[in-house]
Parts: sequence; C-alpha cells; structure tokens
Amino acid sequence: MRGVYFNNGEVELREVGETASDGVRVRARSIGICGSDLHMLEMKFPLKCIAGHEVAGILDDGTPVAVEPMAPCSECACCCSGDYNLCQGGAATTLGIGRDGCMADELRVPQRSLVYLPSNVEVKDACLIEPLAVAVHGMRRAGLESNQRVAVIGGGTIGLCAVAVAVANSASVKLLARYEHQTAAGRRLGAEDIEGHCDIVVECTGDGDTLKQAVDLCRPGGRILLLGTYWGGISLPQLVLMLKEITLVPSYMYSAVGAVRDFDVAAALLSRNPEIAEVLITHRFPLSEARQAFAVARDRKSGAIKVVLEP
Repeated sequence: MRGVYFNNGEVELREVGETASDGVRVRARSIGICGSDLHMLEMKFPLKCIAGHEVAGILDDGTPVAVEPMAPCSECACCCSGDYNLCQGGAATTLGIGRDGCMADELRVPQRSLVYLPSNVEVKDACLIEPLAVAVHGMRRAGLESNQRVAVIGGGTIGLCAVAVAVANSASVKLLARYEHQTAAGRRLGAEDIEGHCDIVVECTGDGDTLKQAVDLCRPGGRILLLGTYWGGISLPQLVLMLKEITLVPSYMYSAVGAVRDFDVAAALLSRNPEIAEVLITHRFPLSEARQAFAVARDRKSGAIKVVLEP
C-alpha cells in the first residue's frame, strides 16, 4: 500500500504496510487536496501520519461511500449532544492530523464515518462532500435564511462551496475572489453582482487582513462567518465591529442536528447540483504523481481550484 507523507516541507509517497487500525476498509477512489494540507506542508508541520482528510471510495462489497474523517469518542458531553467535531479527544480524532489520513490506496474508518452516496453522485467526485459539509455546517451556525444577502470573501474551494450552499438556500450571493477563474466559477454556481451591505459575510481566505473588508461589507447587526483557518492569528477593527454590533461566528468542521449530519446534507446538495463537481474539480492526478499534484494545487494562478488524487 502507498501513502502520502509530509517530510520537512516535501511530499513523499511511501510504501507502507496495511493499516493496523480497526474499522471498515475503504479503497480510496478520489482524494482532495485541501488548503489546510498545503498550509501544513508549507509550515513544515510535524505531521507523523498519512496526510489527507477529503476522500471517497469503495467498500469491499462495491458500495461507494464518502468518509466523514473523524473518529470521535462518542462518550464526552460534546459527542453526546451531536457536536462531535468538538470531541474532547481533540486532534487525535481527526484523520490526516492525529491518525492516518486518506492519501493512500486504502484506509480504515469507523462504521459511523461512512456516508453512503446518492445514486447519481459518482465516487470520483464525492471527495467534494467534505468541503461542502464545512460550508453547510458554517452556514447553519450563521443562521442562513432564504432571501438573505451573503458576501463570500475568497474563491478557493471553501469559498465556492459557501456560494453553492447559500444559493441552494435561496440567498443572494456575491463573491470576492482574487483570480478571474475563481470569479467565473462563482458565477457558474450562482454568484451575482449585488450592492450594499450583507446580512452574512463569509470569510474563507484565512487571511486576517481581509477581516476589515468583512466588517465593512457586513450590515449593522449582521454576522461574519469565519470559515478560513487563521494560522497566524487575526486582528479586528474592534471599534467598527462594536459600533455595528456584528456577531462573529467561528466554525469548525461539521457535526449533526439530531440524526442528520452536515455530511448528509452536503451529499444531498451534490446530488441535486452535479455541476458543483464540474466547476470545482479542475485537475486530477494518479496517486503516483502526488508531488506534482501538490505543486499544481499551490499555484492558484494556473487555474487550479480543487485538485484530486485518484489511486
């Protein structure tokens, strides 16, 4: 079996033994390269396990699934309330961070992590369910309602997923993106030109400097949803934030409301709008070309949005 590791800022594809982890075996068929993977690589984060957390694949009986990449304890107060993304086990519960991830020929996950695909969702596209679930969870926390005005800052995968989720909920959405190909992708997903302040501003870049722009765009009494990961911390225009009584809404991964997981909602959204995959997945590479795939994913000027590995 092959697995992708990060070694001092470099991508390495290694031969590894079959995982000793308990759980259901998933033979990977599509693996997304996430912005957080790129950040960890660039920061030379001391990742000791196989990388990656966006994956879909096939069970031994041929059933196609996506994988919710967590193995929470299911016993702490957060898990019992449905907020298992806040499990007291911390990073050790997350694939690609505290335990072997999905950038491999196969992986083993708890039965609870399996997300069975709608019949019209192809497994080669289903790694997108993970970033869609991030946006679903965030929009739920931000209290998104139909007919609201939403601004999304950042045209990477998470930003474009936020556009798709907002449009699916009948919101008016504008996208502020750095590159023309991102703007074009946003328009295909339903972003439009809207003027004035917005009820919800979604900050997806992970760049603390853009939070001032988010505050400026947000209406008094509105909300700023933080979907980006701020590795270097943030600074805020506190006075304006206070004068406008803006609510900051941090969001982390995904969870569930009752029996309905954010992942299930994301899978249904991809089923209803297959064009999301056509728009977001711009490059596909075999697992053997993982190093080249990461190089393309880092170069946003090349037109890359979501780069997918296919074992």
